[in-house]
This record gives sequence, structure tokens and C-alpha cells, in this order.
Amino acid sequence: MKIKNFGRINTGFTTTFLLLLSLPAMALSPLEEIGSYPQYNSRPNILLILADDLGYSDVGAFGGEIKTPAIDQLAAEGLRLSNFHVLPTCSPTRSVLFSGIDNHLVGLGTMGELRTPAMDDNAGYLGHLNFQVAALPELLQASGYRTYIAGKWHLGGDRTTNAFSRGFEQSFALLPAGGSHWNDKKPLSPPLSMVYSRNGEIEETLPESYYSSRYFTEQILGWLKNSDRKDKPFFAYLSFTAPHNPLHAPKAYIDKYRGVYDGGWDKLRKKRLQSLQRLGLVNVDTQAFPRLPFVPAWNSLSEEKRQLFSRDMEVYAAMVHYMDEQILRVISYLREAGQYDNTMIVFMSDNGANGSPHTSYPQQTLDFLSSFDNSLENRGLKNSYVDMGAGWAQASMAPSRLFKGFTSEGGIKAPLIVKLPGAMSNSGHISGEFVSVRDIMPTLLEVADVKPGDSFGSRKIIPMQGQSILPLLSGASQKAYKGSGKLGLELFGTRAFIDWPWKILKLPPPFGKSEWQLYNLESDPGETQDLSEKNPEKRAKMQSLWREYKNNNNILDISLNMSSVK
Repeated sequence: MKIKNFGRINTGFTTTFLLLLSLPAMALSPLEEIGSYPQYNSRPNILLILADDLGYSDVGAFGGEIKTPAIDQLAAEGLRLSNFHVLPTCSPTRSVLFSGIDNHLVGLGTMGELRTPAMDDNAGYLGHLNFQVAALPELLQASGYRTYIAGKWHLGGDRTTNAFSRGFEQSFALLPAGGSHWNDKKPLSPPLSMVYSRNGEIEETLPESYYSSRYFTEQILGWLKNSDRKDKPFFAYLSFTAPHNPLHAPKAYIDKYRGVYDGGWDKLRKKRLQSLQRLGLVNVDTQAFPRLPFVPAWNSLSEEKRQLFSRDMEVYAAMVHYMDEQILRVISYLREAGQYDNTMIVFMSDNGANGSPHTSYPQQTLDFLSSFDNSLENRGLKNSYVDMGAGWAQASMAPSRLFKGFTSEGGIKAPLIVKLPGAMSNSGHISGEFVSVRDIMPTLLEVADVKPGDSFGSRKIIPMQGQSILPLLSGASQKAYKGSGKLGLELFGTRAFIDWPWKILKLPPPFGKSEWQLYNLESDPGETQDLSEKNPEKRAKMQSLWREYKNNNNILDISLNMSSVK
């Protein structure tokens, strides 16, 4: 039986809503140019840590109450970038992360799960990372790096497009979007499946003790400890599936957060915004986007519903807490092995927190969802299936508008922490400079002293569009850093263009007006005041920039009928 309106909050979210889910080289090498770098005999290691659907203000260093001492210590030793932008959902962001190029050119113009036959002959909409790009691990592996991935890949699932085939010499990869964090491999919805691949071969069974965050970490640690090529630098990609739904965590960690969220999502959002203001991550006069009309006031809920929803956020917090402890395991090993000071560490999220209900995944069925035990006692444990919901997601993305799946700030603003090798002159600082996920790969390649050409092997490749932010990371003044400040976005027909601090945004009803709205993100990061009428010339200029972006990146005209969503 197909499910239509079956949700924890009766918001009218249907399966339609799921469609909104789920450079120039420097003259000197980085080691010579950045004075804070110790002079090592080898190039730096790179540890890239990616959280899945983590909210902007979840970790302590970004204002959250969740205990994340390892991540917070990275922030104390590195640089927090408070104005970092990604894409609205996971695989498009990852395609840009590993290419430095717009997702519409590299194969993820849409998510692979939502392709249509009309996209079959379009290289920008293949649903996997195409071969017109040299992927980050391919370039690093070719330059002598040991390359490892443990966790979510989501950029291709066949023999030629899986992680092992795109530059990772050791891989344990979840190929699709997600699913159970336990060993039962239950998918997000019945048509989907959880497929794990080890070095290109399907891994049919998982250990009984399997829990995603722990197991991924153990794979990375095993490769680092047991490599017979320790004289070579490594690129380790620790790609957690936490805290992507379904929300799962060991019971002992859930218990640590009992009662923490009994005050509800309205209080949490206010508290998070105050913390962001206190830390200087947003201006003290920042106004939050209003509580969404389909999210009920916490005090209007029954006691039973408040208990259930509180538990869901407790599980979410437990997932983030547990993930932080696994990050600490890797950092502790690097310190013990004498490699920490020679390792660049990047921590980020792939999109905003996920406020969409799990009931809206494609072809979701009531029979499948009814097979889980979502009682209060079992919520978050094996054979449960719950999500954080729109109320908590809005709190996690304070002060932003909406959440994952949208080109509004709630879908595309993410935490970013970068620690360079050695002591940083700007350690513990916060940069409000506009940076996008497109800039990460050029930065890592510059640190690794890798200069990509116009081909990779026999393949001619597209030049990167991103720009290295190494000058910014190394303590250059913000005036000295010459970032473009521009970013175009489109996914599932939702559109935006940023020319910092200005942004135009077009969302379909009921989330927008189906026309371009204009915002000044510097004074209004919550996108609360449409300035179109006051600045028609600015909006027209921004629309022209959007059209140029669309043409340059071969974006298809895709629109969705959102009239049934309330």
C-alpha cells in the first residue's frame, strides 16, 4: 500500500516533498609560502571528515549544547568559517567537494535516485560523478598519496563509478544515500537497498556488533596503522552517515541526553541563536526566520507527543556525541604516531539539518514503516525508524530559513573547521569570509602541492571553478583574500544566486512565491526581509547573473508542483 499522508506531524508532506531532500597555482609551494608550516620532509597528510545532515549549530564550537570536545578542540587549534556554503542535499555537495566544479557539469545535476529518462544523455545528470573530471582522490593517489575512504560515497555504485574505481586504494564504502546504522541493513524505503563495497567488491554481511560511526572509524585506523607505506602521506576520507536518518545510537549515549530537550524546539532554537550571537558567528541583531507554519508550537502538543519528539532529539544528539568520540580516536592515534602536526584536518557537513519526514522517501509504504518498533523505549535502537523532524531541524539551522533540500540558507549553510599542519597564527579565530564547497578541493590540492592539468590519463577534464582559500586559512587579512563571493545553486527547480552579500532566491509554493526574492545576507542571514521592491535594479542584476550561471553550467529547466504540500 502506498503511503500518502503518514507523518509524525500532520503537515501534508507527501512523497512530493522528498524531491526536496535526501586555479591558478601559487608561485611557491605551500610549505615554503605559509610561515606557520613546519618544514617537514614529506607533504602533509590530509584528513577530511564529513558529517551527514549535521545542522549548522549542532557542535559546541558553533553554539550547540551537544558534547563535542574533539571537534571543539579542532576549532580551538584551527579556523572556524562561519559563512561556508554547500548544496541542498548530499550527493550534489559531494560531487562538488570531489571536483571543485558545479554539480550540473559533473554528473549530479540531480540526485541519482530522482533521475528521469530525459536526463539519460546529459553528462551533467548521470546520477554519478562523471569522467569529465579528475576526482580529488584520483589526483592525490596519482601524486603518491595513500588514499582511504570509510563511510558514505553516494557518487556511483557500479564497477567503474564506485569509490575504489575513483582513486581510493582502500575503501569500505556505503554506495547509496543511507539506511540503518546497525548491521540489519534496512534501507530508507523498500525500493532502495543498502550496498556496502570493500575495494570494489560487494560486502554482503556486516559484523553483529556493527554500528556505522564506530565501524567506519575502525577501518580508517586499521589502514593508517597497518600500512607498509608510512613514508608516504595519506588522504583519509572519514565520511560518517551520522546523523542522517534513521536516527540510531547506542542506548548508553541516548541516556546521556535524557531530559535535555524537554523544553522543546522553540526554546532550543532561541538558545542556539543566542549562543551563535555570543560566539560572534552571527550578528547580535540577527533575526531568525519565523517558525514554519506546519511546525506546531511545542506547548500545543500533547504530553505523549512531547515525550516522543524529545526522545528523537536525544537520539540525534547521541549520534553527534558518539561521532565526536570516534573523531577523537583518530586524532589520538595521529598524536601517538607523531603525525598530528603534519596533518591538515577539515571537518564539515554536507548540507543543512534534515527536516523532511522519513515517510516521504520515494515509494515509501505503510507496510514497511509498520515493521519498526518506534515505541518510546525502543526509539533510536535497532529496528526503529525515526527522524528529527522540521521543528528540531529549524532549531539546528538557526537562524536560517528552512533546512535540507532547499536553496534557502537553512539548506546550504554548514559548519566548517580547518586545522592546517603545525601551529596556526589565527588558531581559534572565526572568519566570516564567503567560502563554498567548490573551494575545498583547490585548497587541498595546493596543500598537497598537486597541480592538475587539462587531462587525467587519457581523459580531458574540466578545469576547476573553485578557488584555494589557503591564504585565508594561513592568516592573511580578509582584505588580502580575493574570493569571488559568488555561488549559483539549483536543485529540483529551487534556485538561488549569491553575490555576497546579496542573494536572490526562488522557491515554489508554499515555501516561496515562485518569483525571485532578494536578500542581504550580511544584515539578514535569516532571509526574513525581501528587498525586491526597494531594490528592483539589484534584483534585475542578480537575475542576469543567475541566467549567466545557468547557461555556463548547462542547467536543465526542472520545476516541481508543490501545490499539494502544506
